[in-house]
Amino acid sequence: MKKNLTPTMAAVAVMFSLGAVDHSNAVEPRLVIGAEAGKGVAVVDPNDGNKVLWHKKIGNVHDLHLLPNGNLLTQDGWPHVIEIALPGGDVVWDYDAKKRNRDDEKEVQVHAFQRFPNGNTMISESGSSRLIEVDASGKIVKEFPWQVTESRTHSDTRLVRQLEDGHYLVAHEGDETVKEYDADGKVIWEFQVPLFGKEHANGHGPEAFGGKCFSAIKRDNGNYLITTGNGHSVIEVTPEKKVVWKLEQHDLPGITLAWVTTIEELANGNLRIGNCHAGPENPQIIEVTRDKKVVWTFHDFETFGNALANTLVLDGESALALRKRLEKAE
Repeated sequence: MKKNLTPTMAAVAVMFSLGAVDHSNAVEPRLVIGAEAGKGVAVVDPNDGNKVLWHKKIGNVHDLHLLPNGNLLTQDGWPHVIEIALPGGDVVWDYDAKKRNRDDEKEVQVHAFQRFPNGNTMISESGSSRLIEVDASGKIVKEFPWQVTESRTHSDTRLVRQLEDGHYLVAHEGDETVKEYDADGKVIWEFQVPLFGKEHANGHGPEAFGGKCFSAIKRDNGNYLITTGNGHSVIEVTPEKKVVWKLEQHDLPGITLAWVTTIEELANGNLRIGNCHAGPENPQIIEVTRDKKVVWTFHDFETFGNALANTLVLDGESALALRKRLEKAE
């Protein structure tokens, strides 16, 4: 099991073109869940022309989880975390960081959260620069500050994940740094995202450049896989802070990486990454081998657009179970 608690899903040994499926081969069931500001959160079937199976309009969003109970944990605007019941679409739990547990007037945004097995929810607040864990009633049961050079309402963090050992792996976008905190909030490892000799460049698309990291996961061998955001890359870093592998902006034939967001390591060693702000000519999800061969892509600019920051891919039994759940509403 991966140390970042991301569910491991079976990889598909079938080559897909951008958004199209080769029906000459048997294709394992697969569903894509995506969340994008303004476009909403949706479940689509890439094996059936990206048919939309379910959709709900939501606001600004950076994080997305499919919970064990079959519901979605996401957000509707930067301060507002919501749990959506499937298939009905009702909001069955919410937490508004702008209104709850506030004893200051700081502007607060949320860009990461995670539901724990005990029912509590971890929430990363940007602006107030803290991690909180709340119970089902919204009461804070744990809290500690993020160690940042300055508080940034929009970029203290992007994704934050609790690891199996209770540590927290944090992408500090504003500081362009990944940090691992222990369970008490002490920084035990940190890594400044390198620019590899390049200069910062403004923007969100392929023309931009920086080290605004979006997410990180920890491999079983102790190395860290980091998506560098507007660095257009994925890097693997040892605990000694040596970069031992890198996927760069133009390494994949016919594909340009822009704002690289989510990352998942599959059971066969392949990586599945999010490619945001890359324009309609590029896929939004890419599965790539460690020797940089593309084995699957997802491309849907009708349901989603150029700002698809977070997605989940379900394969096999997981995809069938969700489809069955959604069909109950039809």
